[in-house]
Amino acid sequence: MPYSRDVSEQADNVIPFPTAPEERAPEPEPRLRDVLGDVLRDERQSQDRTLAEVADEAAVSLPYLSEIERGRKEVSSDVLDAIVRSLELDLAEVLERAADRLRSSEAPGMPRMSLLAA
Repeated sequence: MPYSRDVSEQADNVIPFPTAPEERAPEPEPRLRDVLGDVLRDERQSQDRTLAEVADEAAVSLPYLSEIERGRKEVSSDVLDAIVRSLELDLAEVLERAADRLRSSEAPGMPRMSLLAA
């Protein structure tokens, strides 16, 4: 039989296949839901208001508002409008703040995004 050596002896003679150097994956671009959540949370905290106060006034559940602020849930336009109103802001202002944050996170040389509100 041609294979008289055991498997462990054969494994000692194996030369590993060379691998390419590891490349770092590019940083993922921020998601809109993360940025909107940050803007809403920052504004709520700057007003010294609790999640419960804003959720109650916006008629959304406290856990849902928390998930929106943490970027865990996509927010519908109707719910976003209710939250923005409870924070006494204009929707355009919130979207502009989000756009500013997205612009500041771009790499140099990348095209800038413009958000125009009517």
